[in-house]
Amino acid sequence: MAGRLPAPPIMATLGIKGVEFGEGRAVFEVTPAEYHYNPIGSVHGGVYATICDSACGCAVHTMLPAGAYYTSLDLDTRFIRPITSGTGRLLCEGTVDYIGARTALARARLVNSDGKLFAQATSNCLIFRPGE
Repeated sequence: MAGRLPAPPIMATLGIKGVEFGEGRAVFEVTPAEYHYNPIGSVHGGVYATICDSACGCAVHTMLPAGAYYTSLDLDTRFIRPITSGTGRLLCEGTVDYIGARTALARARLVNSDGKLFAQATSNCLIFRPGE
């Protein structure tokens, strides 16, 4: 967030930006555009899943000591309503529900400025700690 390291390339590819990070919490934003569209003419489910996965994973990462990292074991995403270029800016907040020695459970909610829910997800993460 401080800009000392470059953002992951996927963020530039999809136009996703980090907004806020704190212990057990990560918030990203995206403004849907036509380049996010699937053949049906709405935002591809992979965009929903990517921002939710990023929010979940980064929320977990905020709770890990230096040198520790994680990988997603799964991502269960629920698409609530369609997103188009007319939807406007969306925020995705990830929060940690549980963190243990080897696994963590996080959830994400993708909402518009009015708080209307567009997607939600849960993710289990496998934690790798230094020296393991």
